[in-house]
Amino acid sequence: MSSIDRSQSVGGTRTYEVRTYGCQMNVHDSERLSGLLEDAGYVRAPDGADGDADVVVFNTCAVRENADNKLYGNLGHLAPKKAQRPGMQIAVGGCLAQKDRDTIVKRAPWVDVVFGTHNIGKLPVLLERARVQEEAQVEIAESLEAFPSTLPTRRESAYAAWVSISVGCNNTCTFCIVPALRGKEKDRRPGDILAEVEALVAEGVSEITLLGQNVNAYGSDIGDREAFSKLLRACGSIDGLERVRFTSPHPRDFTDDVIAAMAETPNVMPQLHMPLQSGSDTVLKAMRRSYRQERYLGIIEKVRAAIPHAAISTDIIVGFPGETEEDFEQTLQVVREARFAQAFTFQYSKRPGTPAAEMDGQIPKKVVQERYERLVALQEEISWEENKKQIGRTLELMVAEGEGRKDDTTHRLSGRARDSRLVHFTKPEQEVRPGDVVTVEITYAAPHHLLAEGPALDVRRTRAGDAWEKRNAEKAARPAGVMLGLPKIGAPEPLPVAAGGCGCD
Repeated sequence: MSSIDRSQSVGGTRTYEVRTYGCQMNVHDSERLSGLLEDAGYVRAPDGADGDADVVVFNTCAVRENADNKLYGNLGHLAPKKAQRPGMQIAVGGCLAQKDRDTIVKRAPWVDVVFGTHNIGKLPVLLERARVQEEAQVEIAESLEAFPSTLPTRRESAYAAWVSISVGCNNTCTFCIVPALRGKEKDRRPGDILAEVEALVAEGVSEITLLGQNVNAYGSDIGDREAFSKLLRACGSIDGLERVRFTSPHPRDFTDDVIAAMAETPNVMPQLHMPLQSGSDTVLKAMRRSYRQERYLGIIEKVRAAIPHAAISTDIIVGFPGETEEDFEQTLQVVREARFAQAFTFQYSKRPGTPAAEMDGQIPKKVVQERYERLVALQEEISWEENKKQIGRTLELMVAEGEGRKDDTTHRLSGRARDSRLVHFTKPEQEVRPGDVVTVEITYAAPHHLLAEGPALDVRRTRAGDAWEKRNAEKAARPAGVMLGLPKIGAPEPLPVAAGGCGCD
């Protein structure tokens, strides 16, 4: 069967593929893009289609220095496929599209549609317009047209979901281009957020992650400094919602009322991802980060006092312009004191259009690499030591789908503990589905996962597991995924444990 035949073999219906790069915001936007396309009559191409779809959508990221090279390399790979297949369309959206605009069509004239971060809802219309007019459509909105959560969604998970509470960012970090591409912070109304969460729970979701560029700054747009802690407490009253997480907060906005809400709301998980970026006050000032080492470590101390078993993770940038060896040692010292369960570490790379890209004191690659390796080695040691403390503990896991790459060969299953640690456990005799909950005793620790090699102590079937089972039973009738029509309250407005954003939180 040729690639043309494969791409059009689903009952004559046009197929699509969405490729996602970057942060959780893009992951969630891609769920919206998939929902829009399915709402317009497209069906998802089989896994591993690798471009053998009628529509291929790139949801791009502009954070990395080589992001554009990766995009154009992938577009070049598709050019001969498109030339052989009349009717195939290629669309490029996301942050890089917002930034580069007309450049994309000039460098890759076989692209049909270019759209930005503010108008993802226009994708089906733009694809149809490009088909009818037989020319590329470039449409970049300068401000948000509709909050994304008003759009159809094809969720990747039946039991866990992202919920956007805000979009955009009001910070001016010198290394970050996101505010220029995502715009100023815009908050959703609390009633609309809770209505979405309730609708998700009604569909069988038992874990939600509240999502925002600076999630705990929520409320600045609606004039309530305690809005985020109130939102956490409100989620605690939703029957059937077992786990609540959020990402990524900013130390500047991390207030005592948020810590209290985390500690006092049973379904808010004992997990915190809070970007550090650097342990040096000098570098933090150059980054325009509005906190210093003492403030950051003070937050960690308060969180641990209120939630003793909290697992704390972070983002760190190595080699920011002007970073001295003394500055880097300060970062290592904070890592030693904070004892992060996990750290997402990045070597600084220039983001065109950011102040840091033009700063003096750019660090040679060899120096950055050496510092990066020292940081990774230290964090690996700490992660392993912290995980060893879990041996002998009894943990409640939510069974996950696709988290254990070796599960088939090891005859294990995988799940996430309440603090988000990944645990591989012996497969119980009774059926266990993603979304179900098992209780196990930890017997072994590695830096990035735990093992429970004995029999499960308890297995609890859940509504989330029922939802997963129902979704898979319906695969023969329709593509996998859950389309969710969200109720609207008042004026209309707009989701694994993800890494710490795009290194710019």
